[in-house]
Amino acid sequence: MATKNSNTPAHIEALSLLTFSPEKSEKAVDHVASLDREGLDEFFKLADIHHVVIRGLQPLAKQAATRGLTELAMIVQAVVDQEQERIDKAVSSLAEICDELEAAGLPVAVMKTLDHWPDFGNDLDLVSMADEHKIESVLVNKFKGRLLGRSVGDHLAHKRSFEIEGLRETVEIHVGRLGQAGEHTELARRFLDRRIPGTFNGSTFLLPAPEERLIEGTLERMYRHLYFRICDIQDTARIVESENLNFDELRRAADLGGIWPGVATYLRITSEYVRKFRGTGLNLPKEVLDASRFGEEKIIIRSKYLWVPILPQSMTLFAKQFGKLVRNGNVTATARLSLLPPLASIAMLAYAVGANSEKIW
Repeated sequence: MATKNSNTPAHIEALSLLTFSPEKSEKAVDHVASLDREGLDEFFKLADIHHVVIRGLQPLAKQAATRGLTELAMIVQAVVDQEQERIDKAVSSLAEICDELEAAGLPVAVMKTLDHWPDFGNDLDLVSMADEHKIESVLVNKFKGRLLGRSVGDHLAHKRSFEIEGLRETVEIHVGRLGQAGEHTELARRFLDRRIPGTFNGSTFLLPAPEERLIEGTLERMYRHLYFRICDIQDTARIVESENLNFDELRRAADLGGIWPGVATYLRITSEYVRKFRGTGLNLPKEVLDASRFGEEKIIIRSKYLWVPILPQSMTLFAKQFGKLVRNGNVTATARLSLLPPLASIAMLAYAVGANSEKIW
């Protein structure tokens, strides 16, 4: 795996050891113990960005205490406790929001946010096939929500974001569509049709089935953001190893959106990254490995994340998705996808001249 010069690679390696192999993370503890206060703050910030504050820092606090690093253990535990307080409040708010939407006849599924458990995301992510104006009415009138501005990408993806009074996290709802260009309607419907219950902090939520959760991870990491976080790899490994995943069903769902090569590549990267830090990868079927296009060796550590190179790796996956949808005769999806290259060019130009590319994406 290639790297860029900074403290980030060492921090990511330490967090990966603590998350995937906490019982063998002496090197990680040594690394953190060598940091000054500024370095510690940077390390904690990276743990937050990668959504492994609980999974990564809790083992660190325990090992520091065991080794007699009392001050370090107390500092780390204080960060964990503060994060746990945030999570408890966010889960309670998420339960209230879901209950109100369901009571109004507006079914939703919680996606991504609870996949990180016992960690928690920075947004409350939902998907629904219900009327977006009715959803807005509930969030505005029941929760004193404020609809946030939408970028061009948000409009394409049919994503609406709300700021809720007293809640640190933003509520983001994908309505009727998934994908960066909102190209996936059948997949979005599956997220609702195949919901399963899950209980967190005593509250029960309806979540996408394991196959859809991997589809969403693939769409986010391989086709939208083009980078991985440690949590994405850990969450994916947990789904695969839960024994609840049906690979045949996963392929059927992926083929609906023309993203089977992306799903296979996503799983292969996950398996190879996990193997690197705990010694064993995932038990993936041969058809997954055969369909994958590249592995962990192409991932680059840059700007706090594990990046998938745009050329040629991600562009190859985009081209295969586009070609599959063309062959399937999905005119709407292909028309939406065709908008992404020019929008990406505009966003890159805006970034280059110092403008706000977020208004585009």
